[in-house]
Amino acid sequence: MTRHTYESFLNQKVSEGANDGFDPIWIPDTLFDFQASMVEWAIRKGRGALFEDCGMGKTLQFLVWAQNVAMHTGKPVLILSPLAVSAQTIREGAKFGIEVTPSRDGTITSNLVVTNYERLHLFDSHKFSGVVCDESSILKSFDGARRGEITAFMRKVPYRLLATATAAPNDYFELGSSSEALGYLGSVDMLHRFFVNESNNNSLRRMYGEAPAWRFKGHAETSFWRWVCSWARAIRKPSDIGFDDERFILPELREVIHDIDVSTPPEDTLFALPATNLFDQRKERRRSLTDRCEAVAGLVDGTGKPALSWCHLNDEADTLERVIPDAVQVSGKDSDDAKEEKFLAFIDGDIRVLITKPQIGAWGLNFQHCAHVTFFPSHSYEQYYQAVRRCWRFGQKSPVTVDLILTEGEKRVMQNLQRKSIAADVMFTSLVREMNNATGIIRERPETTPTEVPAWL
Repeated sequence: MTRHTYESFLNQKVSEGANDGFDPIWIPDTLFDFQASMVEWAIRKGRGALFEDCGMGKTLQFLVWAQNVAMHTGKPVLILSPLAVSAQTIREGAKFGIEVTPSRDGTITSNLVVTNYERLHLFDSHKFSGVVCDESSILKSFDGARRGEITAFMRKVPYRLLATATAAPNDYFELGSSSEALGYLGSVDMLHRFFVNESNNNSLRRMYGEAPAWRFKGHAETSFWRWVCSWARAIRKPSDIGFDDERFILPELREVIHDIDVSTPPEDTLFALPATNLFDQRKERRRSLTDRCEAVAGLVDGTGKPALSWCHLNDEADTLERVIPDAVQVSGKDSDDAKEEKFLAFIDGDIRVLITKPQIGAWGLNFQHCAHVTFFPSHSYEQYYQAVRRCWRFGQKSPVTVDLILTEGEKRVMQNLQRKSIAADVMFTSLVREMNNATGIIRERPETTPTEVPAWL
């Protein structure tokens, strides 16, 4: 490092010579061209991350990666997935002739074993040659002890893969967590190397329940994205890495805002005003609960078509289940088996309307059979993004309608969600641009800024 600049070090890391993996052994014909390219890179990298938009086929990709690692090492690979996603992973493997078996107690019955993150403590890392973290962005939602347990487990395994969609907008700590899990730069070291704490704005961010803000040091932005590209690949569409988008053009997404008049008057005021802090927003959400749920019922009841209704409060879920006759709720009090059973019943068409919270079902599940989503806005852009993408993804045949239900008091929540949506587009565009610049995947690509924004902007 004394003879080279940090930029030359990054160039070396991004290059093909900075790999800890091996040459691919088996690449099935079932992979699309861009998927094969991503898998081949991940196998040669050995320890890497695939940041791909929902519907790009990450499950098949990480299963092929895992199969290659098992074939190369002669030892099994552990796949960690969010709650209730294991059954779907097993189905996906069977569809393409890849055997995946579940385990809830640490037993190993095949080369590819899938379990939930919550059961990792039952497994011995020394018995595995590789580990896959499916929907790895969920790592940041765990407490420090659980996240540390996952990172410690992965450090003992030579081959590692993270697979997730776009990170939360400007949530650089999430990228640091990914790097740390892969055995590269730790989260704290990353922040101090590339960022400055924007302490002046942190009181405002705390009001909205957000983590402290960080901004890039001087000219560190380009170096930061080049560093991310040294261990990750990112795409939102195949053309991001030079392939044809024709097979991945999604149907229309229709986002409709419904402003609801609340029958219960606000306290101490003549009319409702936008809530200015989290306390007021929670009061508004409680005050308007019945009216909002009845509005959802009016939109989904009696249509005869599948619908997915997202909520955030237990009382919201219970009320929706009561006012929508053929709805079924997946709640936190359900057992793991019950959750999986209900999700699969919805996928198979045995349940018409499914009600649940984003933290329970917004990651990893595929609901392409459903083209109607209802959502109560919150400050979490990632929850909204993932909730919509359960239905609006590759394989969806119909235009998808998203009904956003809010009141006058929640206008600022919606504004914050819109701001984060734009920030997320900027972040992912930067990552794809720097990835292409650093690797030469696309040598002549004009620098652009995001022009497509949600309809409600």
